[in-house]
Amino acid sequence: MRIFSGLAALAALAACGTASEDQAVESDPLVEAEVEARSELAESGVVYCALGGATELRSDCLIERSETGQGLVLTMRHPDGGFRRLLVTNDGSGLVAADGAEAVAVTPISEREIEVAIGGDTYRLPATVR
Repeated sequence: MRIFSGLAALAALAACGTASEDQAVESDPLVEAEVEARSELAESGVVYCALGGATELRSDCLIERSETGQGLVLTMRHPDGGFRRLLVTNDGSGLVAADGAEAVAVTPISEREIEVAIGGDTYRLPATVR
């Protein structure tokens, strides 16, 4: 199974829940192809996002990874110049806002993807959920 380099630490999301309903859906070849395509796109620095309360995910955001004294920080860049910084945690919670200002909700979508919501923004990221 492919693990998005730089997001490998998100494997700790196992403690956040399971995706048993979605696992059955993921065996669909079309769904599996979509997941693979999003994963490859993320490898190039592009991720699907829905910003400002939008419901449709689009490949409009960029992801940057940087190591800091706190750990791995993911910067999600928006097409309008805005951004969100997320800190990958080592305590099993997955991600928190790097500045601590807003709560981050991490939802496993399948064994290979998570959805991250913060404020009115949502990001679909490849990760290994166990």
